[in-house]
Amino acid sequence: MSNIKHIGLGLARFIIGCLFLFSGFVKGIDPIGLQYKLADYLEALHLTLLSIVVPAGSLILPLAEFTIGLALLSGCYLKYATKATLGFMFIFTPLTFYIAIKNPVTDCGCFGDALVITNWETFYKNIILLALAFWVHANWSNLTFQISYKIRNLLFLALLISYLGIVYWSYRHEPIIDFRPYKIGVNISDGMSIPAGAAVDVYQNSYRYKNRKTNEIKKFGDLDYPWNDTLNWKFESMDAPLLLKKGYHPPIHDFSIQNSSQQDLTEFYLKDTTLTFVVINYDLEKSDLSHQNKVNKLADWAKQNQFRFIGLTSTSGDALKKYQDLWHPTYEILFADQTTLKTIIRSNPGLILLSKGTIIGKWAANDLPNNEQILSITKVQMKKKLNH
Repeated sequence: MSNIKHIGLGLARFIIGCLFLFSGFVKGIDPIGLQYKLADYLEALHLTLLSIVVPAGSLILPLAEFTIGLALLSGCYLKYATKATLGFMFIFTPLTFYIAIKNPVTDCGCFGDALVITNWETFYKNIILLALAFWVHANWSNLTFQISYKIRNLLFLALLISYLGIVYWSYRHEPIIDFRPYKIGVNISDGMSIPAGAAVDVYQNSYRYKNRKTNEIKKFGDLDYPWNDTLNWKFESMDAPLLLKKGYHPPIHDFSIQNSSQQDLTEFYLKDTTLTFVVINYDLEKSDLSHQNKVNKLADWAKQNQFRFIGLTSTSGDALKKYQDLWHPTYEILFADQTTLKTIIRSNPGLILLSKGTIIGKWAANDLPNNEQILSITKVQMKKKLNH
């Protein structure tokens, strides 16, 4: 093999390895988020009967990707890693082609929340990876490494064990790296705003009109459709608008808070200068309520120290009443979209702390803070207010 081909082969291995490693890592550190994405896929493809495999799939899929990527980069188990890579691409390339055509979901979820690409971009990426995977698989025995196999194998095992530890920690708590639009430090109001002069979506509309004399149905565009020629043409139908160019979309676009009377309280809580604790149960019927007594104590403490404390859920009706009768929450329960609540925090329940719409604290159910921890955080915020 010539030197140029050898360098190209090594580069192909490096590209595939990095992409698989990155994809497995960013999905692996957010296993609950991947569960949501897989469930969305199955629902969109009308395969909800397979939902039983979602929890296992959310752990196995990123683990397989990370292991393959790590093996390719370290040079360990190359024969099996290149076969597995080819198998992955044989499965996911036609699948992503189908998804690009049918567009059942707008976000492929290939790189979790870290990098969002379109369905067509995903398919084109997979075409390139498939070609590279063929080449690497056919020539894996020609790959050479400067470091000894023993050291590479130890590095492979150490990184794999570290990855498993990170995934377990993220599953029990919150993602160790937060790529979501609701991470700590984000101001929700700013995240929903659209900058002046920002580009807007550009669509192409198609209209179908019927000629009253010949009964011919003709297709028109925005510039030439005969809207004012009612003597010769009759409107029949309009095709779904075709997106030509995507404009600016704010990272947060679906956040709202309502009370039981459907009164919108979003602006009040995002502009309020009083520190506001928000306990989030996206679904009270699925929530781990063993933490509820601690939540009630936190709410009482917050009120005694003149802070606000509210609950956010998507649960209503009899299920909400049953929960209130059983646990007697000592705070007002308000309502928000379930998908939004799942995005804000993966834990069910989870707790966030808002300061004038900015997220300054975030805790999973297993990490609910005690009074002393909260007091130290609130003191810092009060000092900031005094300095301002």
